[in-house]
Amino acid sequence: MKWFKHLKTITHHHNLVMINCFKLGIGFQGIIHDASKLSPTEFFEGAKYYQGFQSPNEMARIENGYSRAWLHHKGRNKHHFEYWFDINPKTQLYEAVPMPIKYVKEMLCDRIAASKTYLKDKYTTKSPYEYFISHGARDKMHEKTAQLMANWLLMLAEKGEKETFKYIRKNYPNSQKYWL
Repeated sequence: MKWFKHLKTITHHHNLVMINCFKLGIGFQGIIHDASKLSPTEFFEGAKYYQGFQSPNEMARIENGYSRAWLHHKGRNKHHFEYWFDINPKTQLYEAVPMPIKYVKEMLCDRIAASKTYLKDKYTTKSPYEYFISHGARDKMHEKTAQLMANWLLMLAEKGEKETFKYIRKNYPNSQKYWL
């Protein structure tokens, strides 16, 4: 039955992301959000390590030292900042590059939905920001992407979803420049 609980969790998460993506004017991204979670690579590992209170990838890492599902997922889903690393021609090192605005919007929707999905009744509008800070994502992203995400998450914490989404729609329309 773990596979069914996992399917129920990823469906719930997907639906929350999709609703918020429509609110931000990126509905198609919401529809296709995390489609790779249904692939055998991601789904079977997710079902095997399902716990219900955190991503199954965490338990896979503890047991195996890595998560095959996460490695598959981050390479196919542009709303994850980990997708946006490339070799800097000057340093020859992998470095973060700025994310397109539409994927930062989807990343915001994803972070809100993940917090609601795993925290359930303990969720507050501060939860996504607290996760962002406590897990060090800001330090790994390109500075422009990290600053924009931090600003939006702080606004969410202070003013709630309705005001934050209204601000983003007004100030970051879909016709706006593609990159940060």
